[in-house]
Amino acid sequence: MTDDATFEDGRETPLNLGAFDPDDLKVISALAQDAVFPITEMRWQARRHRFALLVNRFRWEDEGRERHGPERTQSLLVVENVLGVASQGIDRDDPDTVLSLLSVTFEPGEEGTGHLILTLAGDGAIRLEIEALEVTLRDVTRPYRAPSGKVPSHD
Repeated sequence: MTDDATFEDGRETPLNLGAFDPDDLKVISALAQDAVFPITEMRWQARRHRFALLVNRFRWEDEGRERHGPERTQSLLVVENVLGVASQGIDRDDPDTVLSLLSVTFEPGEEGTGHLILTLAGDGAIRLEIEALEVTLRDVTRPYRAPSGKVPSHD
């Protein structure tokens, strides 16, 4: 005999994904596309070899959007094994700057090393030198209605 499904079985659960190869990273990149974050929510922990962003991620995977409208959630995007961080097109001296993430890509080097590129709207980018590809995307808050009430456009 099988048990009937419960309401909890059908609930939407927070994302908690890891990427250890370029194919996995494509999934994280797609789910993090159009995430926005204040420049103050970007951290490089050099001693721990970790780079992290606290982003407001659009919930692309949400199938209930027609019912309750577009939603976002706060998520941690964490990159491990980081040896160095460089950026271009970003004014890091302006704490009011809000950045928009377009994609996360990997440029392989030798023996698993390489660069992780966080491409930002407005021609900005963050380049992380990494020893090995290890990226996580984890939702840390409940979904909330997108302030704009709209799905991000890609004009």
